[in-house]
Amino acid sequence: MYAIIDVGSNTVRMNIYKLENGRFSLVMGKKESVGLASYVKNGQMLPEGVNRACEVLTEFRTILQDLSITNYHVFATAALRNAANSRAAVEEITERTGIKVEVISGETEAELDFVGASHAVEVTEGLLIDIGGASTELVVYHDGEIKKKVSLPIGSLNTYDRYVTNLLPSRAERKAIKQMVLNLLKQDADLNYGEYKVVCGVGGTSRAACKLNNYLFQLPISNMQIKAPNIKKILKLLENEEGEAIPVETLEVLLKVVPDRVRTVLPGMIILYTLVKHFHSEYVEVTRAGVRDGYLYRYVLKNDEPSPEELAGGQPAAEPAAATQEGE
Repeated sequence: MYAIIDVGSNTVRMNIYKLENGRFSLVMGKKESVGLASYVKNGQMLPEGVNRACEVLTEFRTILQDLSITNYHVFATAALRNAANSRAAVEEITERTGIKVEVISGETEAELDFVGASHAVEVTEGLLIDIGGASTELVVYHDGEIKKKVSLPIGSLNTYDRYVTNLLPSRAERKAIKQMVLNLLKQDADLNYGEYKVVCGVGGTSRAACKLNNYLFQLPISNMQIKAPNIKKILKLLENEEGEAIPVETLEVLLKVVPDRVRTVLPGMIILYTLVKHFHSEYVEVTRAGVRDGYLYRYVLKNDEPSPEELAGGQPAAEPAAATQEGE
């Protein structure tokens, strides 16, 4: 049994995997909404953020001890890596919890996203997007190989904190977020052009968007594809006009479908739609696999890694049964 814990900017997640008789499966997924990105002020991770990380990691460590799992790995992404006091914060977390936390770079995060997704879905040619709480990873791939990987310093949570004054973004705020994304893309010549019909959507924002898409357009819950125009329709349907009360119907939809992402799902979807439109994409193919799976393959299984076919008996390896995979 292996456990991978991802200390993200919005949530802290733990996946427990089993590798048996050449087959790999996810047997348990657990998450806690922590919102670490919101605890970064003036570039510093606040003590309250360290406290929340310690609380959750201590809880997860207890679960691992109860399950007698000793092979576990913990890594952190944008909120901790971008904090000016990152090293001190990580050292305090390790001292208080007894858990070693590895801070990975944005490019490494993007690469692990691709590695994880490649074991779950066909990634021949296209663009992978992972919108986290404080960063967005982009991977351009061709013939199944990474051609470009980049991490943008924007995510669903820090975008909400910076641009949204009410619970939901207004039309003006949506335009401001869009322009911010486009400005960041202009800073990299390689991202100023390109057309990718298919986007591989990784991470909580893509999965939450898929849930809203299925609910609002009455699609099967098993559907994992979002047509690009549907993203725009959802944003217009759920946006809130400045100074007006939030419609009860809108709140009901969000609380029913994505209750733990009421604040962040729309800012994240604005980033997603801006990228989809910029790259002339037709649809987003959402996968539950991602950075934690990639970390398992790249750094834990290493040379003992079975082939994707061996891992899943000819089925996608990182797409476990719905009952064993949390939806966010």
